[in-house]
Amino acid sequence: MTSPKKILETAMSQNRTVLSEYESKQILSAYQIPVTREFLVTAESELIRATNEIGYPLVLKGCSEDISHKTEQNLVRVDIRNDHEANIAFKEIMAVLNGAGGAVLVQELVKGQRELVMGMIRDRQFGASVMFGLGGIFTEILEDVAFRLAPLDKRDARDMMEEIRGQRILENIRGMGAADLDQLGDILIQVGRIGIEHDIIKEIDINPVIISEGKGIAVDALIVLESNLSKNKKSRHK
Repeated sequence: MTSPKKILETAMSQNRTVLSEYESKQILSAYQIPVTREFLVTAESELIRATNEIGYPLVLKGCSEDISHKTEQNLVRVDIRNDHEANIAFKEIMAVLNGAGGAVLVQELVKGQRELVMGMIRDRQFGASVMFGLGGIFTEILEDVAFRLAPLDKRDARDMMEEIRGQRILENIRGMGAADLDQLGDILIQVGRIGIEHDIIKEIDINPVIISEGKGIAVDALIVLESNLSKNKKSRHK
């Protein structure tokens, strides 16, 4: 696995301000945040190795630092159940990418009905602020989120989970067991650590975090970086 420092240095050397989903999740994983099992592939031979390693059902996604809204661009195929479906999905996604330098992310299908959002926003005055709330495609509509300045401790993380209006989603409800609040809290604490240890990171968006068998798993993630121009301005003012 490539280290967070190396991933960030590479992106900065290329004057990029956005990491791909794959790069973003490598950074999360380096901080012990659970992410989906996945492989980045560019050829059908790699696709077969990836599907054999992970097993069906699968999700296939277009993956590039230039892509942030994959569903809207027809770059996501869900519930792929065999080699034939995987090959079709792979070819369709690569056709949409049209040689734009992207690849296909072959990912395990995480099963769970509850979706959360976690992340970090860097405020110019106060620094890294960690976010927690209800996730999925309706995050922006529901606007049910809580914030705390990093670093967080376990009490801070628990307070955030108790603060949102939809906190009952974390409880034993409708046959779904209660979420592991300690594990979710650990993720929030680690998100704060990332923000503190890498001031080049401007935003972290982990959406959704799916609760599967009580545990949170980061299914999609996006990390946004400060531009080199902004970074240079900060350095001159220190």
